[in-house]
Amino acid sequence: MLVTNRFVVDEDVAEAFTARAHAALAALAARPGYQRGQLVRALDDPRHWCLVTEWESVGTYRRALGGFDVKITAVPLLAESLDEPSAYEPLASAAPGGDVVTVASDRAAGPYR
Repeated sequence: MLVTNRFVVDEDVAEAFTARAHAALAALAARPGYQRGQLVRALDDPRHWCLVTEWESVGTYRRALGGFDVKITAVPLLAESLDEPSAYEPLASAAPGGDVVTVASDRAAGPYR
């Protein structure tokens, strides 16, 4: 599962933001089910940042949000991200030079799929 939290950060507070984002990333990285994460910044507009994390499953991500260190460091930061969908399930992938591999959605079948 991929989680993307996007931020717009004024340049005068970017240093403080990155320190908080590093602490949040470390807290998330310590949780079970965490696979990898990055703090990235847009090349075209340095005010735009994104905290990207990958998780074993939606369940491990949701449980991670309940961890004490995550509640103290990551959740307040994540609450400042843009109000938009942030959790995505992988439905297709391709390794370098490989074929596209698709998987079924984990969403329940039915009209709300």
